[in-house]
Amino acid sequence: MSELRPHSSDRQGPSGAGTAEPDPLAPLLSRVASGDREAFRQLYSASSAKLFGTALRMLGNRAESEEALQEVFVRIWTRAHRYDAGRARGMTWMIAVTRNHCIDRLRARPAQTEDASALETIAAPGLSPEASAIASSEARRIADCFGQLEPDRAQAVRGAYLDGLSYEALSARFAVPVNTMRSWLRRGLMKLKDCLEA
Repeated sequence: MSELRPHSSDRQGPSGAGTAEPDPLAPLLSRVASGDREAFRQLYSASSAKLFGTALRMLGNRAESEEALQEVFVRIWTRAHRYDAGRARGMTWMIAVTRNHCIDRLRARPAQTEDASALETIAAPGLSPEASAIASSEARRIADCFGQLEPDRAQAVRGAYLDGLSYEALSARFAVPVNTMRSWLRRGLMKLKDCLEA
């Protein structure tokens, strides 16, 4: 897709020298691809504000943008192995994931004039009806997978990876020991990954 192409300033020269700054998110994405949850937490902390801003600009609704951001980070968790540092910086790739997911949400809305206009403005050119249908189906599948988690586990995952709450804050909120909360989050993420890969 066009948005996955890095800008010229994102590219490194053959010798590794040049003016391009090191990409701090690329190694985190590599670790996330290996299932590193601490790297995922760091990635969320470093990028969630910008990705939320992208979603909010496109969707125009804070609650929907928060939900979309949650789904975007599930996609990042399950698809980090697809990221190619040679093609784009980490943030560029994650913004593309966010934009594409928001486009899917806009396409899934009931037909309205403003939504149609928004899609004409932001949709990636050349997206086929088949690709759009597949993307919308994936968005529904992510929502279904979250629905398979116990409500308190789903809320804990949202608190940790959407709201950025610490283990201690979550354990206090749900009145469980910190180690129990760690287990909830670990198992919740694994269940989501297994569901999405099924």
